[in-house]
Amino acid sequence: MPIRLLLASLLLLVSGCGSGPAEPPAPKQAVVVSESRQGRLVELEIDSPALGRTAQVEVLLPEGWRPGGVWPVLYLLEGCCGSGGPGWVSEGGADEITEDAGVIVVIPEGGYAGFYSDWLNGPKWETFHLTEVRKLVEGKYGASDRRAVAGLSMGGFGALSYAARHPGMFQAAASFSGLVDVSDQDVRHIVGQTPDDPADLWGPDSARVAEHNPTALVARLKDIPVYVSCGDGTPGPFDARGAGRDDGERFILNENRAFIAAARKAGVKVTANLYGPGRHSWPYWSRELRAALPMLVRAIS
Repeated sequence: MPIRLLLASLLLLVSGCGSGPAEPPAPKQAVVVSESRQGRLVELEIDSPALGRTAQVEVLLPEGWRPGGVWPVLYLLEGCCGSGGPGWVSEGGADEITEDAGVIVVIPEGGYAGFYSDWLNGPKWETFHLTEVRKLVEGKYGASDRRAVAGLSMGGFGALSYAARHPGMFQAAASFSGLVDVSDQDVRHIVGQTPDDPADLWGPDSARVAEHNPTALVARLKDIPVYVSCGDGTPGPFDARGAGRDDGERFILNENRAFIAAARKAGVKVTANLYGPGRHSWPYWSRELRAALPMLVRAIS
């Protein structure tokens, strides 16, 4: 072999000796792509790797908020089957209700029927909420590790499911007209109203529903206070004259009765308000947030 070729071969061998396998690329991080503030309300658009798209998050800063401070945080979760964007401020008046609470309020998008879960084949809502959004509000606004979570309808499911699936992450939880004892049939019915395949959520094995169902996980809530409320679907004080019965709310009432019974049997510190007349609508959820707020704030203050 000519000397020049021999030297070149030796150089290639030497240069490769110290090099190990290539480092895997760092995982992509969620980033804020737009931010606007008006008073206490901050509107964020977040580029989320977990969702594979951008998503909306609203943040209500407490009175007296300033950079460098640390504040307890209340997560408010949305229901299903609307625009998918946050509605707690525009529809529920959460800005006025929480004005004197002294906490950061985080209101993330939940998707049309995301069910607060990492889908087997699709968006990872649990990762978006509990990892991406959590880290961003902790880093940007000083949200502490003292957390409470509450939600309406599908968001009530999310609040209790998240608290049960992640013991120690939340110090209190509340559900208003929540889907708190879901079955595979319930989920398939709701997700089936979308272009998505219900099997892409938790898979074809219906037994996986129990891994997210608040009633099945209720014993994991023993260490925190829990508030649940629901109407019976008949027209109540906030409904228009002549309104009919809301069969959806009545169906959800049965789920809440089952959850409350299981919670009491398991020794959970549950406060229940099955308030009778009332349909599945914002005025009742706003009233219930106001009622539950002192308990939620006391747990994280």
